[in-house]
Amino acid sequence: MLRLGLCCIFKNEPIKFRTTTVRHILTLSGSEQKKKLSAICMHNADSLYRAYEYCLAGGIGCFRVFSQILPLKTHPKLGYSVEELPDGEEIVARFRQCGKLLRDRGLRASMHPDQFVVLSSPGPEVVHSSLSEIEYQAEVSEWIGADVVNIHGGGAYGNKAEALDRFAQNFLKLSARAQRLLTVENDDRIYSPQDLLPLCQKLKIPLVYDVHHHRCLKDSLSEKQAVNEAIKTWNREPMFHISSPLEGWNGPKPHRHHDFIDADDFPDYWKKLDVTVEVEAKAKELAVLKLKKDLQI
Repeated sequence: MLRLGLCCIFKNEPIKFRTTTVRHILTLSGSEQKKKLSAICMHNADSLYRAYEYCLAGGIGCFRVFSQILPLKTHPKLGYSVEELPDGEEIVARFRQCGKLLRDRGLRASMHPDQFVVLSSPGPEVVHSSLSEIEYQAEVSEWIGADVVNIHGGGAYGNKAEALDRFAQNFLKLSARAQRLLTVENDDRIYSPQDLLPLCQKLKIPLVYDVHHHRCLKDSLSEKQAVNEAIKTWNREPMFHISSPLEGWNGPKPHRHHDFIDADDFPDYWKKLDVTVEVEAKAKELAVLKLKKDLQI
């Protein structure tokens, strides 16, 4: 079964996720800081439940969860454990209700840490913050039923082989839970599928295949070859990404994402695969629903 995934936020639906800034939190007293963060976390847990319900009602098979669903969770000075918050137990319980809904109804969820999460970095501070962020998202994933925490390979820093060696070394510093959930995605500028597949095979990390990125950063693998090799890295339902270029493939910046997906960009043979395809398009739920209609799935 092919399932399409919605990424993070909504275009038209009145389902919103809240966040805050360091500057704002620092204007509050210690107790008020925790009260504010607690209210946002509870709001986001409620919004996630509604997001899951929306996906289930609309035949959308996967939801990518907003990476800052617990805002400032790993900030070096303002970071916190949810249990410390005034409504901590209730917040975790609400997130676990989301996970139960997901499992009971056959929905899927993923998380995708921000670009500052880089396991290949030569900087110890960057690596430390990256590990913390992955661990936080792995914990939340356990509550909400997500089975993917997806990151990019990061920078090459003048030597891809050394960078990927650092990635592997730092991967081993993660908890067993985080290692089990972590996936890596090919990007459109540095790491192609061919670059990442040996790492995935060595560490048993699934490869999230992004076909748009592969079309921008080609290697010696055809799309079908890359898909077949990516699928072999998975011990659960594989996940791919789809997007279309804003100004077309002959435009000046084919890396940029369009509001919608051109159905011609969707490989026809994917329809016969048992995979999740996350739709990376600026029109969000409108793009997913339009693609479902265009593909007649």
